[in-house]
Amino acid sequence: MTKKIIALLLFVSTITLAQEKVLLRLNYEKGDSYTMNMKMAQVMGMGVMTNDMNIQMKYDITNVSDDTYESTAKYTKMAMDMKQGAMQVSYDSTKKEEELDDTGKMMKSQMKPMLEATIFMKGDRMGTILETKAEPNFQGAEKITDQSNSVVYPENAVAVGDTWTMNKNKDGMSLDFTYKVKSISSKNVLLDVSGKVSGVADGNITGSIDIDRKSGILTESKINMTMKIQGQDLTTNMVVNQFKN
Repeated sequence: MTKKIIALLLFVSTITLAQEKVLLRLNYEKGDSYTMNMKMAQVMGMGVMTNDMNIQMKYDITNVSDDTYESTAKYTKMAMDMKQGAMQVSYDSTKKEEELDDTGKMMKSQMKPMLEATIFMKGDRMGTILETKAEPNFQGAEKITDQSNSVVYPENAVAVGDTWTMNKNKDGMSLDFTYKVKSISSKNVLLDVSGKVSGVADGNITGSIDIDRKSGILTESKINMTMKIQGQDLTTNMVVNQFKN
């Protein structure tokens, strides 16, 4: 009898966990500070062009209301290594100018406005960026939200197996994402990512996302895109990690 009761309890608990739902929201608190680290690797054709980038950003939550939050952010590191034929560009903002070659020094002058700027952002708890501005302003500041790897969460609570979609338009490309809840635990929510690329490029999106259940922060995002653009195959692999300081 005891074994039957234990088996029944285990069965009920398994069913309960499978049916568990979670309302995904960004639960920032004023004064919170986070670091974002993004690594991206791109290959076009049979190695005709390669591009490796590493960007780090620190952002502070300056205000929180019932539905929105405000933050300030600064880039703390930008590094890239790009090769295209005989041309090679290497840059790392953490290096001294005398450690850079001529192309690196040119990149340093181009990146300087971004590294010196403070970025002000306002968003809602579902993940939508409502306002963005940079002081002092720099070229391309308006595209910061396009480069964001944030996910806009669904309105309703989700359970394992539930899906929702999101669309991003960037540089003539339409990115259609589908997010599927893979698992839910007391600490995190795991998502499988799939999707399509259309417009000036055609291709597929795969990946995974790990969300901290309590804060709603994406602790790790892995996005892979394979596409064809102007007759060339382009592969992009992006990994983003975020953690509280």
